[in-house]
Amino acid sequence: MNYASWLTRVATNTIDGLVVVPFFVAAEFLDTPGAPRVVAMVVGVASLALFAYDRWYLAGRTGQSWGRKVLGVRLVDDRTGRPIGVGRAVLRDVAHLLDGALLCLGYLLPLVTAKRQTIGDKVSRTVVVKDLPVAEPAPSRA
Repeated sequence: MNYASWLTRVATNTIDGLVVVPFFVAAEFLDTPGAPRVVAMVVGVASLALFAYDRWYLAGRTGQSWGRKVLGVRLVDDRTGRPIGVGRAVLRDVAHLLDGALLCLGYLLPLVTAKRQTIGDKVSRTVVVKDLPVAEPAPSRA
């Protein structure tokens, strides 16, 4: 497998964050005295739904969040090379808490591990790989 570089992984997560973070920020600014609290709650729930759709549903079903799609990489099972499903995508993100809990050193593991995996990847048995070009079918001779 052709594993994605650490910098590519950082860039994909940055792109995913750029999509979702504005909603989280808006929810915080809307949650001020005098503002209708329900608006902040709706925006907050929308941001969580957007995050779940991108990071868990899309990544689990296709291997690609929006950031991964832009940069041409996929999140796949480290043995089969196939998408991991929604449940394992959730498990992976929860396991990323361990990456952060260890002074964020877990996020640096892809720099030194053979499969370029974080702790979250090792727990969920996943890797991030570069997309292989799809072969064009040969023209038929009629």
